[in-house]
Amino acid sequence: MTDPILSSATAQIRAAQASGRVPVVRTFFDTATFTATHVVHDPQTRHAAIIDPVLDFDQASGRTSTKSAQAIADYVRAEGLSTDWLLETHAHADHVSAAPFLKDALGGQIVIGAAITTVQQAFAAVFNEPDSFACDGSQFDQLMEDGSRFDLGEIAAIALHVPGHTPACLAYVIGDAVFVGDTLFMPDYGTARCDFPGGDAAALYRSIRRLLALPDDARLFLCHDYKAPGRADYVWESTVAGQRANNVHLRGGIDEAAFVAMREARDATLAMPRLILPSVQINIRAGHFPEPESNGVSYLKLPLNLL
Repeated sequence: MTDPILSSATAQIRAAQASGRVPVVRTFFDTATFTATHVVHDPQTRHAAIIDPVLDFDQASGRTSTKSAQAIADYVRAEGLSTDWLLETHAHADHVSAAPFLKDALGGQIVIGAAITTVQQAFAAVFNEPDSFACDGSQFDQLMEDGSRFDLGEIAAIALHVPGHTPACLAYVIGDAVFVGDTLFMPDYGTARCDFPGGDAAALYRSIRRLLALPDDARLFLCHDYKAPGRADYVWESTVAGQRANNVHLRGGIDEAAFVAMREARDATLAMPRLILPSVQINIRAGHFPEPESNGVSYLKLPLNLL
């Protein structure tokens, strides 16, 4: 069966490559959370998007810092870029989003997948959020669906829904560059876990196969790298062809059933991310802190014996 949205994304990639109108990508890597934040811009119009920005967070003290995000803001200003978009690939469980800080500093709309409402509902129950917490995605400026189109200056872009790691994961195809979030890691490291609320290994397999049906030379930019054993440096860029041929969880023609069995067995051995409890509570709020209490301080919850 033809996938018209994937066909549109493929045509967009090929058109960008043929015209030479491809985006410039500058990546900022946060070693504390192993997160790659990508700043992507149209070199002609200087319009930019920032994808998956990180707010520094010290869990022991409960203190946040904007040092990492400020480095991104400094780069954007030094390059004379205009920030249109602050794109979240999903509600992250391993770092706190710096999108609100960067919106205040640079402008732009905070965007996430429309299925964030499902994620909000799941975690609102986990954290016993008050009735005032809206599970309608209204904390974000814009919710994108599968096939939502937007522009980065004069470069066409399209969102692809790639659920599995979470129900709301999006990949953003901007020109010939595809920002895949946590769906894929570098080929020597594999694929994303699927054991968070709403995760689904079968859905992840289908999402990955969808991404790997894009043109071989499409550039894939990843949200994380954990430096697989034997590799000296962190890396966050690959290609469709490279993933298809070399990804350790996919090569050899693995079918869906075998992938699901592998993924579920592996997930059962993984510890929870160090920052999952603070990250999720903030990120389902589009990076905003919970409302301050009567003393003017915001608080996060620590559910006991739950996760």
